[in-house]
Amino acid sequence: MFSRTSITRSTGDYWDNIERLREALDRAEAVVIGAGAGLSTAAGFTYAGERFERYFSDFAAKYGFSDMYAGGFYPYPAPEEFWAYWSRYIFINRYSDAPRPVYDDLLALVREKDYFVITTNVDHCFQKAGFDKERLFYTQGDYGLFQCSEPCRQETFDNESTIRQMMEQQKDMRIPSALLPVCPHCGKPLTMNLRSDDKFVEDEGWRRAAERYESFLRTRGDGRILFLELGVGYNTPGIIKYPFWRMTARNKTAAYACINYGEAVCPREIAGRSILLDADTARVLGDLLRSGGTEV
Repeated sequence: MFSRTSITRSTGDYWDNIERLREALDRAEAVVIGAGAGLSTAAGFTYAGERFERYFSDFAAKYGFSDMYAGGFYPYPAPEEFWAYWSRYIFINRYSDAPRPVYDDLLALVREKDYFVITTNVDHCFQKAGFDKERLFYTQGDYGLFQCSEPCRQETFDNESTIRQMMEQQKDMRIPSALLPVCPHCGKPLTMNLRSDDKFVEDEGWRRAAERYESFLRTRGDGRILFLELGVGYNTPGIIKYPFWRMTARNKTAAYACINYGEAVCPREIAGRSILLDADTARVLGDLLRSGGTEV
């Protein structure tokens, strides 16, 4: 529907765009939030540098990788070491609070609106900030869930208790073998509920959330919808970015806003109804609140 040659980049004065976005929020009858990794990065969930060194300097010294992503793909020699790494990773990125109040600011902006969130993030930040869980669709999984590695069935398992035990009992970059997670049905190893291949489990909770999202879009129809895209890149543009562009193009009363440092773009076909902010998401949300938020 859209060609690469028809892409428009962020232009205009920053404060003019802040005012346009504030007005778009005020006018919107419904807000559909699409959130990618950049939103959690803005909240302080960084995966390299000081934060990586603080939690994984021992793994870095032993294996030579320099960021959490690389560590997540490393072929560890034993499952006890694999889960020592991943239990730390999950604990700091799922069960610890974000360093910056970006999600809290976002909730303050849309709390009184008719909103729904679709996100590729798996860190649970929306629920921790107080977003209504019935208005959230985590498309790519959740660090807080295990699934069977086979998988023998479409079922997931809460992992907080196990992850905390792994954190408390690990020593020399290994967990006790007794803590290795196994499927209660078939005995195969459990793994994280993250979409990486065709074995990703879409459990009942996932399916219900997908249905609620589809129902939200269907019942709001051609109303004044603001499609608010935050920190979405091009790893999986078919989940949020491209659908938001298509839905904005089809609904002549809809508006599209993209906040993304370095990648705030839209097709020319919807440029007249788009607000593009090539800026830090934390700054933008804070400035929106200070400029009056969504109050008329």
